[in-house]
Amino acid sequence: MQPESAQALLHVAVTTCLCAAATHTGAFAGAFVQVGYEHYAEAPVAGLPGCLAMPFNSLVNLAYVLLGLHWLRRRAGGPRLRYLKDAFASMALLYGPVQWLRISTQARPAALLDQWVTLPIFAWPVVWGLYLDWGWRPRLFLAVEGLALSSYGLALLHPCGFEVALGAHIAAALGQALRAHRRHGSASSGTYLALAMLCCLGFVGLKLYDHELAQWYLFRRLTGHFWSKVCDVLQFHFAFLFLMSLNPPPNPSPAGKVQ
Repeated sequence: MQPESAQALLHVAVTTCLCAAATHTGAFAGAFVQVGYEHYAEAPVAGLPGCLAMPFNSLVNLAYVLLGLHWLRRRAGGPRLRYLKDAFASMALLYGPVQWLRISTQARPAALLDQWVTLPIFAWPVVWGLYLDWGWRPRLFLAVEGLALSSYGLALLHPCGFEVALGAHIAAALGQALRAHRRHGSASSGTYLALAMLCCLGFVGLKLYDHELAQWYLFRRLTGHFWSKVCDVLQFHFAFLFLMSLNPPPNPSPAGKVQ
């Protein structure tokens, strides 16, 4: 593994662990979060262990891990781009276990962590776009991710605070993606962006209407929540393809250790 790849994985892993520790301290005791099997259309299967109580909604999280491993193995043009790619891949890699932990335990800290780490994932395309426009600015990138993490505090102010924060992050990511496509894109990047946007709509809509869709035969076993996760994985993948298809800055920073 290249030094930049190891550094990216370490940064994401440490941040995730710190968030996990924070959720266990009671810092978000006032945040609203849904816990319990009744919030899912897929019925738990009696006799299966907790990690597979809802087998389809559990096993779909392996797709995040496989996606993260796939993109960690892909090559990139230089150390800066490699760090950006591998940080994003590490987020996908670790998001799978976080999701699975929430599904299997139905514990409040796991549910809080699942919500919290979603926000910096959507903020990372903004960071990538800033790199394409302005070059390597680690302090600026850290500020963007810090703002994304701190925005979860909205969940303490209102029951829909997380949804507001997530909506703002999706809008920011979309806006930066459109800007990046105009300035650095091509026909292929436009196709990947359109597919990522379509998958994002599926990710949000199928999850919101999980129970309503279960009335239809097609969604009784493979429920809306399951297909929402499929759309999320595809959204991740097309976001990778989009970002990797953009032209890097004309004067990239010299090779060396990512700081």
